[in-house]
Amino acid sequence: MSDDVLSHIPALRLFARSLTGRYGDADDLVQDTLVRAIASAASYSAGTNMRAWLFTIMRNCFYNNRVKLNREQPGAETCVSDTPSTPDSQYWHLRGREVEAALMALPQAYREAVMLVLVTGESYQSAADILEVDIGTIKSRISRGRKLLQVALGEEV
Repeated sequence: MSDDVLSHIPALRLFARSLTGRYGDADDLVQDTLVRAIASAASYSAGTNMRAWLFTIMRNCFYNNRVKLNREQPGAETCVSDTPSTPDSQYWHLRGREVEAALMALPQAYREAVMLVLVTGESYQSAADILEVDIGTIKSRISRGRKLLQVALGEEV
C-alpha cells in the first residue's frame, strides 16, 4: 500500500493547492491526508481506487479544518489568542507607584485620614479617635482627599 500512496502525492499536492490556494497550506493538507490515510489503512479495501480514497480523505480533512477555523474565529473579540497569557503586572506596578506618589503629595491631614480609612480599613470612628478629631472632620478629610487623588491620577471627578 505504501508504494501506491507515494505515487499519488503529486496529484494530492495539485488537488490540495486547488482547495487551499496556498502552497504552505496545501503541503500541510497533504501531510494531514497521508497521516489519516495511514491511520485508517485497515479500512482501505484492496483493489479499489486508492487515488479516489485519498482524495476523499483530503476533501473531508479540508472541510473539517475549515469548519474548525470558522468556529474558532481567530482575531475575534472572544478569541483566546487575544487573551494575554500573563497578567499585565507592569501596568499595575506603575499605576501603584502613581497612586503612592499621589498619596504622598496630599496634605498631611488628608493623607492621614485617607491612609487610615481607605488603605488600612479603619472605621471612621476609629480614625477619628486615632487622630483625635470629630468623625465629621474625618469624613470631610476623606472626601476632599479622594477628590485630590482623583485629580492627581487623572480620574473623573
